[in-house]
Amino acid sequence: MIIKDFQTYINEELVDRNLSGLYVPKTKKELYEYIEIAIENAKKEETYPDVNLNNIDISKLGKYELDDLFSNRNITTRKWLQINPDISNWDIKYIPSRFFDRNELIKEFTISNSVTGIGESAFYECTSLTSVTIPDSVTSIGDYALHGCESLTSVEIPNSVTSIGDYAFSDCALLASVTIPNSVTNIGYGVFYGCRGLTSIEIPNNVASIEKGAFYYCSSLTSIEIPNSVTSIGRIAFYGCSSLTSVEIPNGVTRIEDYAFSGCRGLTSITIPNSVKEIGDWAFYDCDGLTSVTVSKNCLISANSFPKDCKIIR
Repeated sequence: MIIKDFQTYINEELVDRNLSGLYVPKTKKELYEYIEIAIENAKKEETYPDVNLNNIDISKLGKYELDDLFSNRNITTRKWLQINPDISNWDIKYIPSRFFDRNELIKEFTISNSVTGIGESAFYECTSLTSVTIPDSVTSIGDYALHGCESLTSVEIPNSVTSIGDYAFSDCALLASVTIPNSVTNIGYGVFYGCRGLTSIEIPNNVASIEKGAFYYCSSLTSIEIPNSVTSIGRIAFYGCSSLTSVEIPNGVTRIEDYAFSGCRGLTSITIPNSVKEIGDWAFYDCDGLTSVTVSKNCLISANSFPKDCKIIR
């Protein structure tokens, strides 16, 4: 069975092989589920379908009704579902959760101008994806949206984006450059966690907090400028950034959380302002390049905050 286009499928192909009569799904969700079964059968028969969904009005579909449609989440049972669709003409407002989850065929992707949001894990572990173009219609990027896209080298986030979900770009090992727009006010949990290829990044002036694990093990990161707008630096925020040589903590930060810069072995200098009232446990542990640090007399230094040989100047 070859599906020429969606309308043909609706008109001619809704025949349930297990029943003698015509099968008519009650909802569009059921219809998509039936299409998945048809694709599986076509794959077995070596008549893999040329799926074109452009002839159906999907703008009214709920964002969850298309979840997983082009996913390869369960490799053992859903290998047949792996296709590289062209959805550039779809009237779709939201790329659903896990829409392309673990789809290994997608290499380049341009998100259409109708899209305003990218769902959770939408491109999760699309390991062949090298570039993605995000239009200025997009306002939000969901949790884990591009997690594990290990071939992705660069991303430009438009000024329209105000929200970047937790771990959105985590484990994108080849990601070397990222532009974060001024519209973003928060660097969420683990956003660039494990981005070992990231060499530099500019944090916009509107960001108020750098959350837990935001740059965890970004081992190629050589420099970072933390803007004055930042008031908090989360736990393990820069843990394992071994190439980082210097950091200036802005005046306004009141606490540096546990393990925030632990393992930054290349760090030779750091500026800690008088606004910092507490430095957490192991905050600069294993930062062997630090020989001396000036800290306010009013700052509480927790156990093992600094290397044993580091001189604390009050």
